[in-house]
Amino acid sequence: MHEQDTTRLADEIVRFIRMGTRFRGMLKTGDLGAEFSALMLLLPLQSSGPMRVTDLAEIKQADPSTISRQVAQLVKAGLARREADPVDGRASRLAVTEAGEAACERLRAARVALLGDALNDWPAERITAFTDLFEEFNSSIEALIRTDPTASPREIP
Repeated sequence: MHEQDTTRLADEIVRFIRMGTRFRGMLKTGDLGAEFSALMLLLPLQSSGPMRVTDLAEIKQADPSTISRQVAQLVKAGLARREADPVDGRASRLAVTEAGEAACERLRAARVALLGDALNDWPAERITAFTDLFEEFNSSIEALIRTDPTASPREIP
């Protein structure tokens, strides 16, 4: 890749990240009882099943103390519950509640609707091509992160 193309891509990624807060504000989910960052923990919990906070922190590439604070919000809102870890009874795992499942569906539907509005004028084949390339890009970034022993979770954008 040419340096000019890489620079342009880097600028577009920064632009995309800057829009993230505004985009999240446009999601029509109603009040789910927790901050957006905490709500984003529900999706990996739902797809991967109950897990310890440390495992969730690893998946989210975040500091465990930050994840613990967010988990507390989910539990208080009734979107997640703590349960005994069957492997180690002294530890607990976090699991999604029925209300948490409903929240996940509301988040997904809102995200799909908003993206659908943004891509409304795109032909289906361009959406498919972009999705394929974006998935490949994300996989490349994840592979790079996994191979860099100096990258701490807080340094990963």
